Amino acid sequence: MASHRKPRATSTRVPGIRTPVLATAALTSVALLSQTAEAAPSADGRPSVEEVQTKVDGLYRQAESATEKYDAAKERTARERKHVDTLLDDVAKRTATLNTAREELGSFAAAQYRTGAVTPGTATFLLADSPQDYFDQTHLMSRLTSRQKGMVDDYVSAQAATLKTRRKAVTSLKSLTRSQDDLRTAKTTVQEKLSAARKLLSTLTAQQKARLAAIEKEKQQEAARKAAELARKQAAAAQAAKRRSTNTSPGTSSGSGASSGSGSSSGSGTSTSPSGGTYAAKAAKALDFARAQIGKPYVWGATGPGSYDCSGLTSAAWKAAGVTLPRTTYDQVGAGTTVSLTDAQPGDLVFFYDDISHVGIYIGDGMMIHAPKPGAYVREESIYYGGASIIHSVVRPA
Repeated sequence: MASHRKPRATSTRVPGIRTPVLATAALTSVALLSQTAEAAPSADGRPSVEEVQTKVDGLYRQAESATEKYDAAKERTARERKHVDTLLDDVAKRTATLNTAREELGSFAAAQYRTGAVTPGTATFLLADSPQDYFDQTHLMSRLTSRQKGMVDDYVSAQAATLKTRRKAVTSLKSLTRSQDDLRTAKTTVQEKLSAARKLLSTLTAQQKARLAAIEKEKQQEAARKAAELARKQAAAAQAAKRRSTNTSPGTSSGSGASSGSGSSSGSGTSTSPSGGTYAAKAAKALDFARAQIGKPYVWGATGPGSYDCSGLTSAAWKAAGVTLPRTTYDQVGAGTTVSLTDAQPGDLVFFYDDISHVGIYIGDGMMIHAPKPGAYVREESIYYGGASIIHSVVRPA
């Protein structure tokens, strides 16, 4: 499984990926009936192995979802902190300029007053905290020279701009505080879910742990079978596309050199043959990077180089290929072109669950590289590791 994000509306699923609701319900009913004896609570009231597995899987899923929210809040906090710092720097510069202008006005007004060039009222105006209060008094302004009025105008404009920037800074600080609160909440949620999962696992006996391992092995075997089935479908689709391309290529019946040249166009379609073209080249770099991370631990909120969460791995892999992806699964799912599962190519991103809280990078033949969940390591695995029903969509990021 994996981690990451803020709530968003669920995007449209790729046709054909999800199992129909009624079929899923029927299959689930059969599975539950067949497991009734094994899943029943033990005589001492302790949960069965299957119940523990279901609860632990659920807790890991919730932790993964909270991790995505943590990642989103962390990214938003960093962005807002940078904005606030910029605004505060601007306020400081404007305040310094404003103080300099005020000192100049004060010196000028004092000099004029000492020489008797203006009345005390004018000096009061020039030295006031709010010159705008006097600015509207036209009988006073008529006594000022154009240079004096220009100085006052500049001061008033600078004061208004400084106040406006200060208000923006205050608003941004409030937004930053909210983001920091979201960050702390998401972090606490992740820690609580992981702690609960560890506590549940610690209650298992050696026999139950062995049973849990056996169940996991069965799931992996079924996932591998489905991956092989998808690989066969993809191979058949590629062959059919190649035949269609060959049949429609101009001059194929002549067998001339021009004909063989035109045949190259059949291999140019990157949608059916990822062995060439810009996308395939970038995808190869992304996959090389991902493979080099195999064996590194899953750590929620991590983006490398020593550890990763799920979206941290995919974004780092594609960054190595020169493509910048958003940080979270919620945003990555919209950063490319959605394709069908049958048309998936190496390098495509495969997203999971209704809340799009997990992602892996497709390597072909129904397999992917992903950072699964806390306590696990980056690895190659069938995209059906959790069943066909959890696959949300496939996205081509470049």
